[in-house]
Amino acid sequence: MAPAIERRMMSPSRTSAPRVVHPLPLRIMHWAGAISVICMILSGWAIYNASPSLPFTFPRGMTLGGWLAAGIAWHISVMWVLFIDGGAYLLYGFFSGHFRRDILPGSPRAVIRDMWAALTFRLGHRLGHYNAVQRLLYAGVIAVICLSVVTGLAIWKPVQLAWLTDLFGGYPIARNIHLAAMICIVLFLIVHLALVMIFPRTLVAMIVTTPVESEETVP
Repeated sequence: MAPAIERRMMSPSRTSAPRVVHPLPLRIMHWAGAISVICMILSGWAIYNASPSLPFTFPRGMTLGGWLAAGIAWHISVMWVLFIDGGAYLLYGFFSGHFRRDILPGSPRAVIRDMWAALTFRLGHRLGHYNAVQRLLYAGVIAVICLSVVTGLAIWKPVQLAWLTDLFGGYPIARNIHLAAMICIVLFLIVHLALVMIFPRTLVAMIVTTPVESEETVP
């Protein structure tokens, strides 16, 4: 009996499941957030067209709502979905260790090293492992989305939330910061989608349960 017990103790546990790239709650929040952000951007373009602050407007066919009132209706409605989803994601990220494990940016040296490797096409990619550039980009876009929500509240209720609007230097500055945040989010989406096209298996991992790739996996 003793040798059998010893073999069981030395053999790996068969009940322990491998760590997955994106757990189901994270995948649900990702897609809900992605759809919400895209709807917020497109409806925001309809609102922007009513009073453009830059020397161009967006084609009506690219907006959600098409005109000011409909754009505002879409924007405010989807805002609550984004607010709930974003709040759930922040709670999940902190309490599950996702932020500490996957999003917390590395040192400036690590960012420069991985950025150079990416520019010279020598940066590999393994599912479930985030390099320093990815960490910086994801942390940055989370911060920008939070800034976009706060400035959005400031320009949505400039009287009721006058203290918040004043915190950003007034309505015009808060609106410009909101617009700048939108531009940053769009640029992130372009880079993000380009990387998905280069590494399509990352899309699969965000749809179905996929185990983390080992350190020995060749990208």
